[in-house]
Amino acid sequence: MPSARRISILRAMTDPRYTPLVQTLPATVPFVGPEVQERDMGQTFRARLGANENVFGPSPHAIVAMEREAAQIWKYADATNFDLKAALSAKLGCSPENLIFGEGIDGLLGYLVRLLVSQGDRVVTSDGAYPTFNYHVTGFGGALVKVPYRDDREDLPALIAKAVEVDAKIVYLANPDNPMGSWHSGAEIEAAVETLPDGTLLVLDEAYVEFAPADAVPAIDVQDPRVIRMRTFSKGYGMAGARVGYGIGAADLIRSFDKIRNHFGMNRAAQVGALAALQDEIWLQDVIAQVNAAKVRIGQIAAANGLNALPSAANFVAVDCGRDGDFARAVLRALVARGIFVRMPFVAPQDRCIRISAGTPKDLDALAEVLPLALEEARAGVSA
Repeated sequence: MPSARRISILRAMTDPRYTPLVQTLPATVPFVGPEVQERDMGQTFRARLGANENVFGPSPHAIVAMEREAAQIWKYADATNFDLKAALSAKLGCSPENLIFGEGIDGLLGYLVRLLVSQGDRVVTSDGAYPTFNYHVTGFGGALVKVPYRDDREDLPALIAKAVEVDAKIVYLANPDNPMGSWHSGAEIEAAVETLPDGTLLVLDEAYVEFAPADAVPAIDVQDPRVIRMRTFSKGYGMAGARVGYGIGAADLIRSFDKIRNHFGMNRAAQVGALAALQDEIWLQDVIAQVNAAKVRIGQIAAANGLNALPSAANFVAVDCGRDGDFARAVLRALVARGIFVRMPFVAPQDRCIRISAGTPKDLDALAEVLPLALEEARAGVSA
């Protein structure tokens, strides 16, 4: 076995020469996955209600298409995503030149930040909004400028005002919002776009758009250079594991992605699965109905335990635990210990809530069984 001195010498000789920026970054990831928690606990979750996955799954046509394509997986995928772009552009009423596909919204956000953000460039977001976006901004040396939520939703006027103040390159807004499930009307967003400062891009994250009311979707010209919209097949289409996201934007901006994206980043089977899913509108509408029913049930379970479920335009519900973040964290820990995987907002005062994804009837039966026990444990711990 090598001596400690020998190991030290080898490490000194072989360590890569990290950039100064990378040397300052914490070795963290935005989310700890449920699989990691299961390994740590030594058991699997009874109900997986924390990652906002679509537990009702993808279209059966998508599954068949991906199974069939498995025999062709030795081939690289079409780097242009030609068939998928053609079908989606027809559905959206835009040109294929206005679409970019990538490895989920997360991957596309990384590419976008790489395109626009240099060391010290300011980016405006909400304090407590989607942390993976922040992860990319920090990773490319950008300076995050945050504004607080107001009334449990992102404060759109304050975001724009802050962008003006700091000359931000990007403003990030999720609509509907994660983690609260709140939303702005399309009309509010359209009006806000007209107040964007010159040279500022609004990144409109619409991951949950399939679940949103129609009047929450703004009418924005696809060629408007001030906005890029990010959407995904992870939520409504039930394909989170396939990693298929897309951006909708002005052709010039979309072409710029080709300068830096991983051209073979898309999975071949995922491409054909997404195409089949896109063509199965009946399945999508059935999923939306099941999600809506699950959100109602979550609200009923919350009310039965003296808690308040907030209105949600997404596929999850933020449940107000009625106290502070410490109490909500105690409730979450007690749920996880009993096999119910949930998550919660990270920032006060939104951290008074836990966030529960839409689940199957069996999942929600388990939640209804365990939540009273978790609340009892949390209350006892706080009182002790």
